[in-house]
Amino acid sequence: MGMLDASMLQALSWAALGCGFTWLMTTVGAAVVLFTRSGAKEGALANRIFLGFAAGVMIAASVWSLLNPAIEQAEELGQIGWIPAAGGFLLGVAFLIALDTLLPHLHADAQDPEGMPSSWKRTTLLVSAVTLHNIPEGMSVGLLFAMASQTPGAAGEAYLGMAFALALGIGLQNAPEGAAVSLPLRREGFSRAKAFAVGSLSGIVEPIFGVLVVLASGWIAPYMPWLLSFAAGAMIYVVVEELIPEAHLGEHSNVGTLGVIVGFVVMMVLDVALG
Repeated sequence: MGMLDASMLQALSWAALGCGFTWLMTTVGAAVVLFTRSGAKEGALANRIFLGFAAGVMIAASVWSLLNPAIEQAEELGQIGWIPAAGGFLLGVAFLIALDTLLPHLHADAQDPEGMPSSWKRTTLLVSAVTLHNIPEGMSVGLLFAMASQTPGAAGEAYLGMAFALALGIGLQNAPEGAAVSLPLRREGFSRAKAFAVGSLSGIVEPIFGVLVVLASGWIAPYMPWLLSFAAGAMIYVVVEELIPEAHLGEHSNVGTLGVIVGFVVMMVLDVALG
C-alpha cells in the first residue's frame, strides 16, 4: 500500500507539473492582450498560423502519444489492439459532438452561438468554446503520467517521456490559444486586465482534469487503452471541427496549412525524441 501511495503521489506531482506548464503557457498567451492593439490585421494572420500549428500538434499527439500507446497497452492486456483504439476514438468523437450540441458556446469571429439556446453573455459563450476542448488535453496528459507511474522499467520511462513531450506540445499550442481568448474579449469591451484574467483561467481545466484522471487511475487502469483513444478522438474532433476551418478563414489560407505541417512535425519530433 505504501508503494501505491508513493506511486500515486509521484504521478500527481508529474501531472501537476505537466498540466501546470500547459496552463502557464495559456496565461503567457493571454498576456498578449496587455501589450497589443485589438483587431489588428496582422493579429488575424498570426492567429491563423497559430491555429494551424495547434491543429498539427494535436493530430501528431493523438497518433504518437495516445493511439499508439493505447494499442500497445491493449495488446499487453491480451486484447485485440485495434478494438479499444477504434472504439475509444469513436466514443471520444461522440462525447465532443454531444458537448458541442448541448453546451452553449461561441467561436471567435462567429455571430451566432452553437449548442442549446441560452441567456449566457457573448463573452461567456466565447470562453466556453475554448474551455470545451481544453478538457481532453488535460485528460491526455494526466492519463500518460498515470500510465508512467503504473508501468515499471523502461516502458514506464518511455510513457513518462511521452507524457512530458505531450505536455510540452500542448503547452506550445496553448500560448496562441490564450491569446485567442483574451483578444476577442478585449474587442467585446473587457478591460485589458479582465480579458487577461479570463484568458488565463480558460486553461485551468487542464490541470484540474489532469489531476482528476491520476486520482482515478486505480479504478480506470483496466480501461486505459479506451481512455487514451477516447482523448485522441476528442482532440481530433476539435481539430477537424474548429481549428482547421478557422485556420483557413479569409485570405492567405496557405499559412494555416503551413502551420498545421509545422505543428505536426514539432510534436512528432518531441514525441520520438523524448518518448
